[in-house]
Amino acid sequence: MPTFLRLSRARAWLIPAVLLLAAGCSRDAGQPAEAFSASAGQVKPVATTPVTRYAAARFADQVSFGATPELVAEIQAKGFERWIDDQFALPVSLIDTSPIAVYDDQIREQADFAYRHAGQALYKSFLDVPDQLRRRVSWALSQFVVASIAKVQPYGGLSYSNFLQKQAFGNYGELIRAVTMNPAMGVYLDNLENRPTSDECRWCAPNENYARELMQLFTLGVVKLNLDGTIQRDETGKPVETYSQKDVEELARALTGWRMDGNFDRTDYRRYDGELIPDPWRAAHDRGAKVVLGRSFPAGGEARQELDTIVSVLMTHQNIAPFVSLRLIQHLVTSDPSPAYIARVATVFRDNGQGVAGDMKAVVKAVLLDPEARRGDQPGTDSPQFGKMREPLLWYTGLMRGLGCKRGLKWNAVDVINPPSQRPFDASSVFSYYLPTDRAPGSNLLAPEQRLLTSEELSWRLRGGLNDEVKRAGTDCDPSAFSRAFSSSPSAFADLVSERYFRGAMPATLRQNLIDLAPTTWGNTPDDKALSLLQFALATPYYGVIR
Repeated sequence: MPTFLRLSRARAWLIPAVLLLAAGCSRDAGQPAEAFSASAGQVKPVATTPVTRYAAARFADQVSFGATPELVAEIQAKGFERWIDDQFALPVSLIDTSPIAVYDDQIREQADFAYRHAGQALYKSFLDVPDQLRRRVSWALSQFVVASIAKVQPYGGLSYSNFLQKQAFGNYGELIRAVTMNPAMGVYLDNLENRPTSDECRWCAPNENYARELMQLFTLGVVKLNLDGTIQRDETGKPVETYSQKDVEELARALTGWRMDGNFDRTDYRRYDGELIPDPWRAAHDRGAKVVLGRSFPAGGEARQELDTIVSVLMTHQNIAPFVSLRLIQHLVTSDPSPAYIARVATVFRDNGQGVAGDMKAVVKAVLLDPEARRGDQPGTDSPQFGKMREPLLWYTGLMRGLGCKRGLKWNAVDVINPPSQRPFDASSVFSYYLPTDRAPGSNLLAPEQRLLTSEELSWRLRGGLNDEVKRAGTDCDPSAFSRAFSSSPSAFADLVSERYFRGAMPATLRQNLIDLAPTTWGNTPDDKALSLLQFALATPYYGVIR
């Protein structure tokens, strides 16, 4: 057994400790609400003090797929708000889908190529695009407004990724409208098969799949919420349901009548681009009167007209602001935010200060510049109950970006390596990789990402082989700084790992572990030894939790 693995297992206590750290990522129930008060629709101004390197690196964890020296320096030079504004102004980065636009998925070689291209393209996008904030927000959206390669094929997944990139900094109401007309979503949740029973089509029946998930997972949730995300209850203490089965049935009727724009051969995946259009066949859309969530839809409405009403119904519902706000806070900042934090962001969702609801730029700023998000920018000042586990993809991209990688690592000449628990845009179901309401075992603390920390996932992080994979990447990664530091001294190596991955504040226990392990760690060259020791450092819970 390699020395590296023996030493890693000897310190196996470090890995289960991540579960204890998760228990600390809870809402700060003791923090007085008035400490974070802000006027309606406004983000409370953040003090214009100089940004420290630690604070810039911490911010980088929240807004990108991993801190790099260049990104940290840019944030420190510009400050948080200016950096965000500059990110808003960048052109939208999109993945090139043309290499797999036309192929036959029943031919093994062509299908394999499509999956490999999708993996390579997604990781290049995560690692190397300049609009990191847009990419991080669109990745967050993809995890609760889900369309998966598992059903829509690699091209559909990449096309949907590009779609979310275009929508990430727009308006949430427009996202609802656009995702309803998105071909990948139409296939994934079966709205393309949604037709009413009629004299012209007696075998047809409304498909409720998209209607149900539009309310349950994309906009409202199943129980009514207060502005701060707490659950509304009736006089008996029972949660008040958001919608009824009748609402689902009526909404499904209103969503009938969409089809692909154009006729495509089975092998032509460009059908996933563009928008769905109303089917000209009159029997395709149910034109009867409907009532959805108390809103009347008069008889005679067309598909596009009724979609406008659906967007209005959802965007004016009391739930949508806290529902979306919680999910964005969880994906960008902390798993279990305080009700006051949710309320401040939800207030901005409802009104950006100019009477506009759903302004994603204003909401993203509110999430990232909130005093609760920035409270820990000075080491030791954040609440011990604040933070989030690095979901597997962010753990992996953080490792690679710290090594200067521009493309995903491969386990052979062509196949990109994915974390076992989280293949991007390939969730097993519409419920994504985990639910926002998932809690740490034995507690009431929201810790959704913990569901993905399986024994397989943790074993993968500890396995040998990183040195071979980085070498295989060639000039796409640059580990030379780590091998030089390792050759210089164990202390120099520990200092570089601290600066690159721990904001220059590596815990003293871990630093001493690295120094002690350096003389006996596995490897035939300084490169091998440095990467083996780095892999050990990043497999510990000190790196596994973002605070």
